[in-house]
Amino acid sequence: MSVRIESSIIAQLQRSSSLSVLTGAGVSAESDIPTFRGADGLWRTYRAVDLATPEAFDRNPKLVWEWYEYRRHLIEKASPNPAHIAIAELEKLFRDFLLITQNVDGLHSRAGSEKLVELHGNIFRNRCSRDGRLVGKARENDVPPRCECGAYLRPDVVWFGESLPPHALEKAFEFATRCDAMIVVGTSGIVHPAASLPAVAKQHKAWILEVNLEATPITGLADDSIFGKAGEILPQIVAMLMV
Repeated sequence: MSVRIESSIIAQLQRSSSLSVLTGAGVSAESDIPTFRGADGLWRTYRAVDLATPEAFDRNPKLVWEWYEYRRHLIEKASPNPAHIAIAELEKLFRDFLLITQNVDGLHSRAGSEKLVELHGNIFRNRCSRDGRLVGKARENDVPPRCECGAYLRPDVVWFGESLPPHALEKAFEFATRCDAMIVVGTSGIVHPAASLPAVAKQHKAWILEVNLEATPITGLADDSIFGKAGEILPQIVAMLMV
């Protein structure tokens, strides 16, 4: 049974000229990609400090690389779900639009989203662990592979203890200060600085809609919340906007 979408929510979106969508791991979970913090999350098997910190990479680069290769293979088997596709459709409906994602799996791009900021990087890109530059193919088949300069390559993702890419963070917060509306989808609302974006948008008079399976710290901030699967809710919103 589909979730009922209030007409007032559609009316609010129709009045908005600038829309931001903020997504978290809950969107990818509907493509059967495990989240880090859920009951079946990847951190049940490995602790974050063992695999997703610069110190872990320095200590055991082979283990970290192999784990990320496992994640890449897992993601490659997944497909964008109806939520990803609906967000790509929202981009077409709003001339001034920005998708801000905390996900590193690239599924939004595969669904057709073009105006997006990947706050935490992209797991399918590699960069040099010495100078940070993006690198295409590795020089050799070492595990982990090496850059032409001889340093190890690492996934282009933000690890615990690292800062987010300044250009991505700046673009996300700049848009949050001027959008009319923000839809927050599938995010726990506890990972900062991304979790601060709805508050920034709210401070600048934006209307906030939360779409999630359950209440989060963002629920009290949101003007409206719809609880259920994003893959069922967002396509309904798109369909109602196109009537």
